[in-house]
Amino acid sequence: MHPLPGDLHRPAYGTGTLADVLPGAAAALGVPLDRGDVPADPLGLTALVAGARRVAVLLVDGLGADLVRQHVDLAPTLAALASPAGDLSAPCPSTTPVSLTTFGTGLPPGSHGVLGFVTDVPGEDRALNHTQWRDDPDPDTWAPQPTVFARAAAAGVPATVVAPYPYQASGLSLAAYRGAAYAGSVGAGDLAALVLQALHATPRALVYGYFPDLDLTGHVRGVDSASWRAQLQLVDRMVEQVVDGLPDDAALLVTADHGMLDVPAGTRLDLDAVPELGDGVRLLAGEPRARYVHAVPGAADDVLDRWRGVLGERAWVVSRDEAVASGVFGAVDPGMAARIGDVVALARGTWALTAPAQEPGPSRLAAYHGSLTATELAIPLLVAHGSSLT
Repeated sequence: MHPLPGDLHRPAYGTGTLADVLPGAAAALGVPLDRGDVPADPLGLTALVAGARRVAVLLVDGLGADLVRQHVDLAPTLAALASPAGDLSAPCPSTTPVSLTTFGTGLPPGSHGVLGFVTDVPGEDRALNHTQWRDDPDPDTWAPQPTVFARAAAAGVPATVVAPYPYQASGLSLAAYRGAAYAGSVGAGDLAALVLQALHATPRALVYGYFPDLDLTGHVRGVDSASWRAQLQLVDRMVEQVVDGLPDDAALLVTADHGMLDVPAGTRLDLDAVPELGDGVRLLAGEPRARYVHAVPGAADDVLDRWRGVLGERAWVVSRDEAVASGVFGAVDPGMAARIGDVVALARGTWALTAPAQEPGPSRLAAYHGSLTATELAIPLLVAHGSSLT
């Protein structure tokens, strides 16, 4: 066995992860939730927003807790919000499709089935990019778990999702948000206006807003860039608009799906330039900091040995069984385990496992996430209250 190294961390499922935010918000509104052995509200949101009749959750893609702390001067609104629960943890892999489904279902990845940015479709010899997913495979069979939004709506609490207009009918939106009314947004100001409109529309409401642009800016320009800092200031202004417009009996929670770190040229391993890493490989999936390697039949052990030998200390390289046993995905449904690679490689430090010939776009990015370093996992949970709750 190769245990998780000390610089990588297992998400604290059931006690303080992104999976616990929406169930807590719903519980605060009186929605009955059965989460099995997991408390309905381990974050104590019911007490934190006591008296709220309407709750909004704003998820800013890429707004890692470390990045918020590093830039309090650029984000005074975020800095002024209370952080009573401390840092939460993103799931594994710490990447957007996994996190959004974790958020919407209140479940760890091993239970909801969206287990990576790109995963194998078992038995079909093809990969699924969850950000480009429409209706194949069928979302109702690929990720069938009910969402917290659906449970809220069934309990008589109107649920609304405000997210980018083009993704309204995507497979990922259905997996993460099914059961909610979808309001397509076209920018930061529109998102703020639509979130407030949904909050004011009904006496009780669960509203969710998703903003992607900070993450995109970080990927393309780097988180240590003037562009990223300028985008953070726009995010802060958007949050300020929502806070200023909250109904008296409403609460706002601000969180994220993962952190992010810049990857310099010196810590990029070009997988295409190491031919032996392709020997016995049927499909390379995942992303540069969270790789899933699917082997041809009978070659898994040899592929694992080669990857472990070449990558060394640059990544935690383990078999599927070892990764599942480690608990990084939470409890894994046996029917979903094959979506994880025969070999799992989670990057350490600032390493990225790029594949320019196979993935030219992703390999050119400036910043990444996906692995289990503290910076990638730590996400904020910030809270603001309407005037009658303060």
